[in-house]
Amino acid sequence: MTHSTVLFDPPAAGFDAPFDMLEACHERVERSLDLLERIASHLSVHGADAQAQAAARDVLRYFDVAAPHHHEDEERHVLPALRVSGHAEVADRIMADHVQMHGAWAALRTELQAIAGGEIGTATTEAGRQRWREFAVLYRRHIELEEQSAFPSARATLDAAAQIAMGEDMARRRGVR
Repeated sequence: MTHSTVLFDPPAAGFDAPFDMLEACHERVERSLDLLERIASHLSVHGADAQAQAAARDVLRYFDVAAPHHHEDEERHVLPALRVSGHAEVADRIMADHVQMHGAWAALRTELQAIAGGEIGTATTEAGRQRWREFAVLYRRHIELEEQSAFPSARATLDAAAQIAMGEDMARRRGVR
């Protein structure tokens, strides 16, 4: 049996390529959603053990810190570009998704905080599992819309200077020089 070892991950997209960075963020969203789904399965068998607690903290960290930055990036840069390019309906849908995801996250956040504290809470109930599934479906549908429609349209609308300014704003808001 052959094992391959990855010595390092290739560098993530940087602020000099803001659309690549937004897409890389979507990959991290997918990993967090996959982890969320694995937590649900894990809880049924092992309860809120140390692994579940650590995983819950990881998901909390992503959706509490990185996701809001990502949404703000889109609202400040992608949505205006979509409106200028005649794609206001896509911009409106993305904004509506952000509002819906924020509300859905509030409910999941409470459940994940309980797990991070060693309690199962409502996560193993059918209603709890359904909320988690709906959150993942909402995010995945949103990512598909952005990658297939919004990002290509906005990227085509923003010239190189505007994309540089976009990346600089994204970095500045995160405290990166």
